[in-house]
Amino acid sequence: MALVAIGLWAWSEKGVLSNISSITDLGGLDPVWLFMVVGGVMFILGFAGCIGALRENTFLLKFFSVFLGIIFFLELTTGILAFVFKDWIKDQLNLFINNNIRAYRDDIDLQNLIDFTQEYWDCCGAFGADDWNLNIYFNCTDGNPSREKCGVPFSCCTKDPAEDVINTQCGYDIRAKPDSEQKDYINVKGCVPQFEKWLQDNLTLVAGIFIGVALLQIFGICLAQNLVSDIEAVRASW
Repeated sequence: MALVAIGLWAWSEKGVLSNISSITDLGGLDPVWLFMVVGGVMFILGFAGCIGALRENTFLLKFFSVFLGIIFFLELTTGILAFVFKDWIKDQLNLFINNNIRAYRDDIDLQNLIDFTQEYWDCCGAFGADDWNLNIYFNCTDGNPSREKCGVPFSCCTKDPAEDVINTQCGYDIRAKPDSEQKDYINVKGCVPQFEKWLQDNLTLVAGIFIGVALLQIFGICLAQNLVSDIEAVRASW
């Protein structure tokens, strides 16, 4: 409920609640959806499991185990499909990032998410800094009146350990320079290759997290089904 409340507060601050149609207007991903969906799913599961066990309600317990089973099946299917169709997933990830690049200035939460991603993985754009040509503020067309023309967001810039204050204008006009000079000022690698590299470097950790979550889900399903069996056995003895 706390996650849902944070999501509703964020939408309220952005004026979304007063204009519901604006939810679908954003061309990219609104990070608030993550809070709403994750919070909603967690609340439904938590309510069904907790109240079902507390009140020995077999309907809620069965709902809990089936819902959890569906989530587990979707996770398993997604993992298998991602492994089998790696190239297609890469293309979709590229498309997803480019759509969000187009909407970079349209939503402050999306902007912060992109900046965090580019800073964390030391990357710029999906496959390179030129992907920022897709954004109307950063493209290099002659008719672009923006001061950010031919630039990149500050999150693309290489970090100077001596700087205590972030220079948010460090990416201005950077793509007007020759490619050989750009790497002295910004990260020239794309976020898709950097994400692949991060996965390869942390494969054990990622696999361990997925296996741990899967085991917890299986454990929860087994406990719920075991409790349902015990309740039905006691009722049958009446």
